[in-house]
Amino acid sequence: MLTSHRSKLLLCLTTVSVIAHTAFAQPNNESTPAPKAAGNPVFPGWYADPEGVIFGKNYWIYPTYSAKYNEQVFFDAFSSPDLKTWTKHPRILDSAAVKWAKRALWAPAIVEKGGRYFLFFGANDIQSNKELGGIGVAVADNPAGPFKDYLGKPLVDQFHNGAQPIDQFVFKDKDGQYYLIYGGWKHCNIARLKDDFTGFIPFADGTTFREITPQNYVEGPIMFIRNGKYYFMWSEGGWTGPDYSVAYAVGSSPFGPFERVGKILQQDPTVATGAGHHSVIQIPGTDEWYIVYHRRPLTETDGNHRETCIDRLYFDEKGAIKPVKITTVGVEARLLK
Repeated sequence: MLTSHRSKLLLCLTTVSVIAHTAFAQPNNESTPAPKAAGNPVFPGWYADPEGVIFGKNYWIYPTYSAKYNEQVFFDAFSSPDLKTWTKHPRILDSAAVKWAKRALWAPAIVEKGGRYFLFFGANDIQSNKELGGIGVAVADNPAGPFKDYLGKPLVDQFHNGAQPIDQFVFKDKDGQYYLIYGGWKHCNIARLKDDFTGFIPFADGTTFREITPQNYVEGPIMFIRNGKYYFMWSEGGWTGPDYSVAYAVGSSPFGPFERVGKILQQDPTVATGAGHHSVIQIPGTDEWYIVYHRRPLTETDGNHRETCIDRLYFDEKGAIKPVKITTVGVEARLLK
């Protein structure tokens, strides 16, 4: 009887072992792999000052081609359905299509209005009101271009309130009014755009360019609205240095007043330096946000060697922007619905 019970016990244990082994050995054919991260940089090449936007079901990035000013005479664009796979659209605009622009095309900003796409850009890096250049506008019927000069001259060709006419951002307020927010040399202006983007509408006091410069502002302004609050962001520090970074303020209107809150994007000496000049993408209908920015690889010392990257942007329960962790992994694939 003892032998018989031992045999039955061994048989039972063997059966359980086979079942368990079979259960763990068989692949789960119904499982799907987790979305893979895009990685940073998101596309190859030296590109900076990225303008990230959504048109339809595609993400778009319009960056500066980061080269010496005399070589920086065109724009490429990049599109993606998922933030992971990017298609390059070469030379959507170059200086041959803008007779007054000779060099230093940079920091494009783009909006769609009435089925057309308006690309705002800086050109010529003017240093005084005696030079030809400033902020221009180009237009196309497709976000991939080709774009052509819209005005035949700069939209802003003078220094106002000490602001160099560069680093333009086009902001649409809740009432549908578009504003141009721009400025280098540590000054930032806001101006009310005409409906057709051919010029400006003066404010009630008769002025056209109103200064909204916050503490430590250098360049690269952007603005967005979240939960009724106006978030004003900019870059500070020197663009060629490791201290380049992004800070922000919050106001109750696009005119502020804006009091600096603090930095939210800056270098990580273990990842990259010079993280700055950014834009922000919100997934429509959600509170999901991404920051698109440039940075310099640790192996590079050339100021123009900058790459475009994307990481997540988060807010705390009080609406403050949390410091961004810059990564090499990047963000997960994210299809638009």
